[in-house]
Amino acid sequence: MPPGLTLWDVSSPPSSQFFQLVGTAIMMPIILTYTIHSYRVFRGKVTQSDGYH
Repeated sequence: MPPGLTLWDVSSPPSSQFFQLVGTAIMMPIILTYTIHSYRVFRGKVTQSDGYH
């Protein structure tokens, strides 16, 4: 930040921050659910007999 500005001077408007908050509140559970699902589907070790060779 430039020396003459405070954190409040350089922050975005409250409407933009609220828009970002809503977007994060919607997308974060979706991303976490997909990540957990992916880890559960692909958990465990793969043996040589499980491969495609």
